[in-house]
Amino acid sequence: MLGLSKKELSIFKKLSTPIKIQDFLDALPINWEKNGETYMSPREVLLNKKAHCLEGALLAGVALWLNGEKPLLLDLKAEGDIDHVIAIYKRNGYWGAISKTNHPTLRFRDPVYKNIRELALSYFHEYFNDTNGKKCLRSYSTKPFNIKKLGTKWITSKENLHYIAQMIDDAPHELIFPKKNNKFIRKADNMERKAGKLIEWKKEDHRT
Repeated sequence: MLGLSKKELSIFKKLSTPIKIQDFLDALPINWEKNGETYMSPREVLLNKKAHCLEGALLAGVALWLNGEKPLLLDLKAEGDIDHVIAIYKRNGYWGAISKTNHPTLRFRDPVYKNIRELALSYFHEYFNDTNGKKCLRSYSTKPFNIKKLGTKWITSKENLHYIAQMIDDAPHELIFPKKNNKFIRKADNMERKAGKLIEWKKEDHRT
């Protein structure tokens, strides 16, 4: 199924709920991309036992797919910082999110959001640059990106999936607020910036 081996399928089948998927991603060390930029397939993530946000979102999407749910990704686009990609899911009409991150705030979201905009906005306040405190989330995918439309070969690819990252980046996005409101956005304060510097995985935690 989906080109995965029996061993790989057994791993994915155990990830039968968003919470189980999130717990699995939390246990994976962060991918520091020590040898250059990567966009690993879910198979390569399992082999290398590490992931960054897009790699984690793709793995989460496959887990949702194999367990009968729509594999949807949402792109959060930032200004002056790295974009963030999450896998999203729905429970009783409310949206939640699965997220691979090394930081304390841009994480899992419970299914309590009425629509995609509410979900995206839940990341706004804490999405700031650790150096200057500037809140940098500016837009989000207008429509969730269904990875089913990509076929299945990418799931087990040994090659970097740059083209998927580009497709997600090029998809239509909606601004969170008009540019003229930039002057009203308060920077994160010193306490928030101090908390924002916490990380889950240090570089020495994963040697390769």
